[in-house]
Amino acid sequence: MKLILPMSLIATTLAIAPVRFDREKVFRVKPQDEKQADIIKDLAKANELDFWYPSATHHVAANMTVDFRVSEKESQTIQSALDQNNMHYEILIHDLQEEIEKQFDVKEDIPGRHSYAKYNNWEKIVAWTEKMMDKHPEMVSRIKIGSTVENNPLYVLKIGEKNEKRKAIFMDCGIHAREWVSPAFCQWFVYQATKTYGRNKIMTKLLDRMNFYILPVFNVDGYIWSWTKNRMWRKNRSKNQNSKCIGTDLNRNFNASWNSISDTKNPCAENYRGSAPESEKETKAVTDFIRSHLNEIKVYITFHSYSQMLLFPYGYTSKLPPNHDVLAKVAKIGTDALSTRYETRYIYGPIKSTIYPTSGSSLDWAYDLGIKYTFAFELRDKGKYGFLLPESQIKPTCRETMLAVKFIAKYILKHTS
Repeated sequence: MKLILPMSLIATTLAIAPVRFDREKVFRVKPQDEKQADIIKDLAKANELDFWYPSATHHVAANMTVDFRVSEKESQTIQSALDQNNMHYEILIHDLQEEIEKQFDVKEDIPGRHSYAKYNNWEKIVAWTEKMMDKHPEMVSRIKIGSTVENNPLYVLKIGEKNEKRKAIFMDCGIHAREWVSPAFCQWFVYQATKTYGRNKIMTKLLDRMNFYILPVFNVDGYIWSWTKNRMWRKNRSKNQNSKCIGTDLNRNFNASWNSISDTKNPCAENYRGSAPESEKETKAVTDFIRSHLNEIKVYITFHSYSQMLLFPYGYTSKLPPNHDVLAKVAKIGTDALSTRYETRYIYGPIKSTIYPTSGSSLDWAYDLGIKYTFAFELRDKGKYGFLLPESQIKPTCRETMLAVKFIAKYILKHTS
């Protein structure tokens, strides 16, 4: 399928050279007390720090592991400040550009064939959605649920009975553009579900009784930008009124305590919430689709990276959801299953106490809408590569995550009406 772009957009895109990250560094700092946490916050005000974990300055707290990217020019200043204040730190990545190039460490098996061991750009993913429909016409259908701000289609793949309405799980990947292992998992899930149906006992049982709605790339425009112009891009590509800064963090744009964290108000921030709840076309398309299928959807799962966590509500309050014990039980089932393959350890718990407070997240929104099983995976790794997980880790990551999803789905099938 050919994607036709307006000439003005093509001209603008061609005029911008891809960003390079030569000799940029990623630091990991563990502030021992609030004074040291404040030093990091002060450094962020005076320097351009790209926070990898947590996602923004205001989340930084004592005894928290903090990962951030810094330019070559500013790295010496940062290092000196950390040394002067006797702060414990390590440099995770010494040359970011080098790591970006090294992440493509798997050779294509057969040129032209869709590879599940490699990262695939948007063009390849679109072609793959068509291939899946053609190969499994009885099991896979493609639904266009909307378009992005740059007029790219938002496709959901439905796996299961085409016309029958039954219990369903909605899964989305790639809400943050730079988290490439996330869309890789959604592709792997569709591939394995269709390939193992009739062969694998659990998958066969699940697909005989449930449907899966898979959104392989939520933030299509941002994903394209991360491939073509800026590997570290996170937000979507919408223009912001009265600001030169582009993009909204789609995972702060949902109507779930949207207004509660003041630091998400800045359009130039990586976690900018947007001008209003559901202001973004991508968010609106997903919320409209889920609302219209609410009688079917029993589970919502969203996939992110990195940090090896399985999260559930809430992010915007310390209050535990009414079915907290059940969510914790299901999360334990999922993380236990995941660890059986390669002994990869995940922690689990409510967003706010396990990772950091968030407002406007898709997870909390889906829960408050009435979907009582909502989870967010933070996939591999724990920071050695961060967002630049090498391709050689795609398959292991997908295999172990597949086990977790299957066991979660199996529990839901048994325990929901």
